[in-house]
Amino acid sequence: MSAVVMVVGEGELADCVCGELSPRYQVVRQADFEAGVPETTDLALVLQDAWNPSVHQKAEEVLRSTGIPWLRGFVSFGEGVIGPLVRPDTPGCSQCADMRRLMAGRDRREMWEMQQKLAAHGGTQRDVWASRTGILQMAHLLEAEVQRILQGDQAHSEGRVFLINLKTLKSSWHSFLPVPLCPACSRLPDDSPTAARISLQPSPKISTDSYRCRSIDDLNKVLVKDYLDHRTGLLNGKMYDLTPPFADASVNLPLVMGDEGAAGRTHSYAVSESTAILEGLERYCGLAPRGKRTVVHDSFRNLEDQALNPIKVGVHAKEQYAQPGFPFKPFDPDRSINWVWGYSFLQERPILVPELFAYYSLGCGHGFVYETSNGCALGGSLEEAIFHGILEVVERDSFLMTWYAQLALPRLDPYSANDQELQLMVDRVRAVAGYDLHLFNSTMENGIPSVLAIAKNRKQKGLNIICAAGAHLDPVRAVKSAVHELAGMMLTLDEKFEANQEECVRMLQDSSLVQKMDDHSMLYGLPQAEERLQFLLDDNRPLRTFDEEFKQKARHADLTDDLQDILQVFHRLNLDVIVVDQTTSETIRNGLHCVKVLIPGMLPMTFGHHLTRVTGLERVLRVPVELGYAKQPLTLEQLNPHPHPFP
Repeated sequence: MSAVVMVVGEGELADCVCGELSPRYQVVRQADFEAGVPETTDLALVLQDAWNPSVHQKAEEVLRSTGIPWLRGFVSFGEGVIGPLVRPDTPGCSQCADMRRLMAGRDRREMWEMQQKLAAHGGTQRDVWASRTGILQMAHLLEAEVQRILQGDQAHSEGRVFLINLKTLKSSWHSFLPVPLCPACSRLPDDSPTAARISLQPSPKISTDSYRCRSIDDLNKVLVKDYLDHRTGLLNGKMYDLTPPFADASVNLPLVMGDEGAAGRTHSYAVSESTAILEGLERYCGLAPRGKRTVVHDSFRNLEDQALNPIKVGVHAKEQYAQPGFPFKPFDPDRSINWVWGYSFLQERPILVPELFAYYSLGCGHGFVYETSNGCALGGSLEEAIFHGILEVVERDSFLMTWYAQLALPRLDPYSANDQELQLMVDRVRAVAGYDLHLFNSTMENGIPSVLAIAKNRKQKGLNIICAAGAHLDPVRAVKSAVHELAGMMLTLDEKFEANQEECVRMLQDSSLVQKMDDHSMLYGLPQAEERLQFLLDDNRPLRTFDEEFKQKARHADLTDDLQDILQVFHRLNLDVIVVDQTTSETIRNGLHCVKVLIPGMLPMTFGHHLTRVTGLERVLRVPVELGYAKQPLTLEQLNPHPHPFP
């Protein structure tokens, strides 16, 4: 007995497909879903000559409850769309496909608004660009796809959509990932203390001198295929920048309010592209909760015995909150806010963390602090992500500690590292970009090797000073990381700097004008600002070797052993390490974990001088004494009043 195919819709596409299918299958034709769905239906097709989102939403609602798979075909602004094949028990539905397609598009805000209007008020009968030739081509493709589905063969539309220009017939298939927050097919678990509990597991390194448990070669099998597509991808574009002295690649993360770039900087454009994709995934995971549903909404007063005190993570000063137009309000322990579950390694128990600390896009309007991507990291295991998240917190803390307390750090001789790659990097930066590198040991009381790097321009034009930082158990890796960061800004910002020098001079005279991330690096492009860095650039201090400044640490074959060593250090310092798991379904499908690491007491990086956060972080006042840089504890008034130069 032939299979039963239900065709829902009116118009030329539905007519053509019915004509193609009728000789082979039993076709049941309906204009809409009002008459219900025959129980004998094997496959449903929803076909229209225009884009009517409400019909697809209705199909999701009706067919999901029946367990019947369905496929759609429609026309949108001269483009034919086929797919995806929707299986009611499988994530990845028509709504997911539409969200990915709209987000990856250039006019995403306008298209999003149009989708909402069409869904609310009904669509059109026929797209004016729907050509007869294009409709016939879609009908042939749909007939072939129906045959594959009903014969049990691999369907082309499984997790993919087909897009065809109905004027030129240029066509292509595009994969998409299920959307974690999709209202139709998502089944996000509730956030819970049980799920937040962390029990560290072995995480063997790919080699003894590596600090990763997954190789780039292994990840390359899925990175572009699953995440980068200009029409439906979570990331929708890439670019190689040939200007910097090293290979610089970036990818675009499309957001509702704009685009967010993520860069990779290595010695190979291919590796830089892969690194950029990983960076883009990390940024995506850190923007909002997409792996679990936030369920705790209460005041700190009511949750005090199981929650992190926000003051311990650093807040803004009273004077900042009192400024006209300041975007945040002081922390109120009696005000209800959203909380997510994290895990405290010091207390060895789950702990509630304000959601706005765990995800850095949250907070404006209702929050009490400005939070960035501080401590966010992606890894091939949970342990790897935590390890690198801690290193990022350490890197930024050491930089800010140096800046606020104006520490006269030991100067490092880069050639004393006896690392040929590093020597070539230093020489290339000088020869190609025209910058001299100055390296400093910024290791703090935790003993994790940290480096502050300054690039000083030898040319008459371009940014005069560029700063960066790095932290790693291997100090040479810390330096290389910092040098790659510096190189990413060399030559690329020169035109912008030359065109905006007057604005930079105004920022030099009035620190309140330093409002954005770029402002910090542009300000210190001015030769006049160099004097603010003389506490580091003073040439009277002798160069120190790596062997003199850094002690050799034991190497482990398992990254979890390195992580345990770090956690023991923070435990001895009575500093908590709190981890919030940001992993989403998009990353875990390929074994990639993402976390946010919070270490209360350590200095969080902020951008915009008016958003500095040191209140509640008395450690910045006492560590300079503990390390021998000061004779007595500092006061808040003694901290560096100028905007920091972190890029």
